[in-house]
Amino acid sequence: MLGRFALSLLPFIGTALAQAGGPYVDPDNGITFYGITDPVHLVTYGYIFPEDTTSTEFIGEIVAPIDSGWVGAAPAGSMIRNTLLVTWLNGDEVMGTNRFATDYIQPLPLDGPIITNLPSTMINSTHWKWVYRCQNCTGGTLNPSSAGVSGWAFSSAPVDDPSDINTDFEEHTDFGLYGLDFSAAHASQEDYDRWASGGTGGGTPPPTSTTTTATSTTPTATAKPTPYDYIVVGAGAGGIIAADRLSETGKKVLLLDRGGPSTWETGGRYQPEWLNGTQLTKFDVPGLFESMFTDSNSFWWCKDISVFAGCLIGGGTSINGALYWLPADMDFSTSAGWPSSWANHGPYTSKLKQRLPSTDHPSTDGKRYLEQTFSVVQKLLSPQGYNNITLNDNPNFKEHALGYSAYDFLNGKRGGPVASYLRTAKARQNFHLEMWTMVTSVVRNGSTITGVQTNNTAIGPNGFIPLNPNGRVVLSAGSFGTPRILYQSGIGPEDMINLVMADATQGPQLPSQSDWIDLPVGDNVSDNPSVNLVFTHPDIDAYDNWAPIMTDPRPADAAQYIKDQSGVFAQASPRANFWRAYSASDGRTRWLQGTARPGAASVTTSQPYNQSQIFTITAYLSTGITSRGQIGIDAALRPRVLTQPWLVDPIDKTVLLQGLNDIASTISQVPGLKMITPDNTTTMSDYLNSYSLANMNSNHWVGPCTIGKVVDSNTKVMGTDNLFVIDASILPSLPVGNPHGTIMSAAEQGVAKVLALSGGP
Repeated sequence: MLGRFALSLLPFIGTALAQAGGPYVDPDNGITFYGITDPVHLVTYGYIFPEDTTSTEFIGEIVAPIDSGWVGAAPAGSMIRNTLLVTWLNGDEVMGTNRFATDYIQPLPLDGPIITNLPSTMINSTHWKWVYRCQNCTGGTLNPSSAGVSGWAFSSAPVDDPSDINTDFEEHTDFGLYGLDFSAAHASQEDYDRWASGGTGGGTPPPTSTTTTATSTTPTATAKPTPYDYIVVGAGAGGIIAADRLSETGKKVLLLDRGGPSTWETGGRYQPEWLNGTQLTKFDVPGLFESMFTDSNSFWWCKDISVFAGCLIGGGTSINGALYWLPADMDFSTSAGWPSSWANHGPYTSKLKQRLPSTDHPSTDGKRYLEQTFSVVQKLLSPQGYNNITLNDNPNFKEHALGYSAYDFLNGKRGGPVASYLRTAKARQNFHLEMWTMVTSVVRNGSTITGVQTNNTAIGPNGFIPLNPNGRVVLSAGSFGTPRILYQSGIGPEDMINLVMADATQGPQLPSQSDWIDLPVGDNVSDNPSVNLVFTHPDIDAYDNWAPIMTDPRPADAAQYIKDQSGVFAQASPRANFWRAYSASDGRTRWLQGTARPGAASVTTSQPYNQSQIFTITAYLSTGITSRGQIGIDAALRPRVLTQPWLVDPIDKTVLLQGLNDIASTISQVPGLKMITPDNTTTMSDYLNSYSLANMNSNHWVGPCTIGKVVDSNTKVMGTDNLFVIDASILPSLPVGNPHGTIMSAAEQGVAKVLALSGGP
């Protein structure tokens, strides 16, 4: 039994670590651990290994808030066929055990590992701490000599019988994964042996590399800060391009991202077994796109954002389908909400094309694969007057336009800004990339930004990174990440800043209320409302609905791709795209985009059908829609959708219904073609009326920091001297196609305007 005595520094673990994968010293026992604190539930997970890298043991700890139900750790990442550590409270006793699961079922006690609770295991009024020695515990896929991925699990529900070490428990309510360099997480044998026998003291965090965040559990300076001319926050489509162009000028540029590596060249190593022995990760292979949503180890998703958002190098460009539409003139027009100074996007789009040419035949052998879907869609749409064109050869032609899907893949692999702009930036000595570094706010003196506040105490005192005189900060954390940083910096609506002020950690970091800047951050949010239609046709190869592509791909296709990056896996799932314009009763023109792909995310039908012959057409409304929503944060400061943006205006819904009916109008003219969702028992109107609004989410969020409302025509946040935003959040409305290309063109133009603005470094 353990008494409830004081652990005065324990709460600092939660506030200092945030989302960093690196070393820290536990202030109660002096042990150096490597780990993180999950920023949502504020649970700390740490490990330290002996000097001998062949040893099969480690010392670990879990520090959890007192009201946690149960907490688990998966040192090797996967929660199946690996050692799992689970802890909970039984009155005044900390319970800890090891488990093992052969599938996603109740994990059972595991014979073999030996768990020893160490004396610094303890409880206070706010937290409990389990410190343990785990012998014979590095089986499975954990390699103490390399970098890897670890996992955590959290449940707000208690275990079935807290007094029984072998108790059952319900499935976790949340989980996550993070990168950790196990090869660095080794203590001297002398220190390790002392800690393993119950001793304390002597822990000192070692220096870390430029891509691993070191942390401390005390609020003292751990590094001399290096000032920068430009600090760019977020290594996604906007941030990477901005950082590259800024570093071209010779200025000292720091690019920060809260996530870790993605593709092989960024240091990523996550790959399916069939890619073992190659320098190809999951993120390099275009054909693995569909598995982003089904992989149980989905560590790339931001766990504290309520929609899909990528927390890794490249952001969404490292995990999306990479549909790449060069912007049309109307995408940057004043009618779309842009200042007139942005209308001439041509020179900036040309810069983008030079770095990232598009392709509608990404296989390295120049051939197209799984073309059946395009052929059937062409037969469906040709009677409606659609023209078959190479879509990016004429970006302005979007009326009855049909073509093969275009991507920014390069040499059969994922391209995007990671494989182009980031590559050139990293070659410059004046550029520095820091991963696993989450920016919580900008630090400002009135209207002047002096630096950024982060969780990374290895690169600045308490995580503060300063600017050089006349330096600038560029926020590129995306449509959900950038608004949160602004709120936590005292910029935005008062109700959002009041939520920050009430937070025990972020509230004290706010500037005085007299320096708050009232801007409509989070308003004017738009996302494509989209609806899936599912068909069957005997010519279609549904490609096993993409289900086995990670674990059991078709052998010939996998071998072909490994050989020379050609074949089915050189392309994401879409095969055809089309556009049509609709005039509506309010005098506005709205554009409908269609994307067709083999397979289906779901099928609802009363008709029998052949699953190997299914394909989906997703219909989106884009440019011209008037519906808008709002995003913000909740009391835990997590970004959330406050008002859904889909079909708020009934005219948008009328146009979408017309577009869906038009797509289906010529089905009878294509022999063998059947629509099974909706099927012949459901009208299109009833189908749309019953369609869940949340399922209309296309994840193409734009607008919460709209240009002209939150930022000026130079992308500078209004009311500040040197804070800029370059990401999807400044787009005033949806472009005509997937926003990938428009965001990157906007980044080229935006960073040029920042550099042309006087008063910089």
